[in-house]
Amino acid sequence: MYWTLELASKLEDAPWPATKDELIDYANRTCLSSEVIENLQELEDEGEIYETIEDIWPDYPSKDDFLFNEDEY
Repeated sequence: MYWTLELASKLEDAPWPATKDELIDYANRTCLSSEVIENLQELEDEGEIYETIEDIWPDYPSKDDFLFNEDEY
């Protein structure tokens, strides 16, 4: 499984919280790339419910990781 910022960002609008099967269904319905679907299929399925993308990819950057002042725009 290989996540990049571009691949993981495709799941930002996913219906969180979700199970592995729900995420795969979402990826198929929204025509996400095959790489995203393959990564989701490689998740260990223990009936776990994922609350956010960080549960899948802990290194996913948050807004706090960027030096961006929203008040300026």
